[in-house]
Amino acid sequence: MNQASLVNPSSDAPAAQSEAGVKGSNTAQAAKQGSGSTKTILSVDLGRTSTKTSISRDPEGVVFIPANVKRLSMEQVQGGAFEARVTDPLSDIWMVYQGSGYAMGQLAEDFGANLGVGQSKVNDALVKVLACIGYFQLQDEISVVLGLPYHSQEQFEREKEQLISLLSGPHVMSYRGESLTIQINKVWVMPEGYGSILWHEVQNNSDTSVDFTKLPVAIVDIGHQTTDCLMVDNFRFARGVSKSEAFAMSQFYEQVAAQIEGADSQSLALIAAVNREKGERFYRPRGASKPTNLDDIVPNLKESFSREMCDRLLAWLPDRVTDVILTGGGGEFFWEDIQRLLKEAKINPHLATPCRQANALGQYLYGEAQLAAARSARSSA
Repeated sequence: MNQASLVNPSSDAPAAQSEAGVKGSNTAQAAKQGSGSTKTILSVDLGRTSTKTSISRDPEGVVFIPANVKRLSMEQVQGGAFEARVTDPLSDIWMVYQGSGYAMGQLAEDFGANLGVGQSKVNDALVKVLACIGYFQLQDEISVVLGLPYHSQEQFEREKEQLISLLSGPHVMSYRGESLTIQINKVWVMPEGYGSILWHEVQNNSDTSVDFTKLPVAIVDIGHQTTDCLMVDNFRFARGVSKSEAFAMSQFYEQVAAQIEGADSQSLALIAAVNREKGERFYRPRGASKPTNLDDIVPNLKESFSREMCDRLLAWLPDRVTDVILTGGGGEFFWEDIQRLLKEAKINPHLATPCRQANALGQYLYGEAQLAAARSARSSA
């Protein structure tokens, strides 16, 4: 499979060598050894619930950063410096960039930020990418791979160019009080969900008898804000029929919240409760005297929502497609119901594993392939 030919590169700037440190440089060094590359690749899946990010092809190395972003005063953002012990970095992400302070994740929600449902993913993308860079303690020169919804070819190309402009070049920031300087020399942007087929294809799983490089296959990424329906025909991206639709997990959370007085559908606590195992789904909205057992709400809503999701999928699905890869948090959440409905329609369902990490991992593989192609071109020149 020639991954380098799947999606056109989004920047002509040459990628450059980097030296990266992640919590004592262990993670970054492992990434370099694992990929056989001395160049740092940062994969960023701009999820609306959480940003999934990786600097290696190891599923265990994918980091989830809640997607909330809040711009704060310098005093607010640095106000935790008095704390007596080191805090969990994922619950206390803050940075200073170009004279402004930003909080991310749980800290941002504490200051009133929601998930920004309905906004373009270009909004706050730079801050989220810089947060990933800060978390991994990357330094010097890197390449970045991202995904965007594919509402239309025109919108995708416009937002892709906006992302490239925002990210490319040098950036100086203070991440949790530590100064970092980074140079982003290469940016690739692919349709959201596309990383999952790259990841799925290289796995040794039960689907090894299915060669997706020779089939018209659909990738359905059920995210928080959009469901991304992509068709790939013999590993050619079919841009004429692919699309992203604003019907996804956020609508499901709204249905759950509507059943609970005082509930907020964008609450990280509610989202976490919905995704817990049966018997552990308890959620108490602010001001309530006792928690609600979501087991009384979720199963029926899940079944009806799965049926509507599948109806929409089948209405879109090109008639020559026989196989569908489900991915994303929603793909995993609705898998049991949707796979049954697809089988009833004589469609072969497949699940990307691990579902929520698959896009970030596939994007990383794409970055590796692009850098390898560039090295090969230079060596043969």
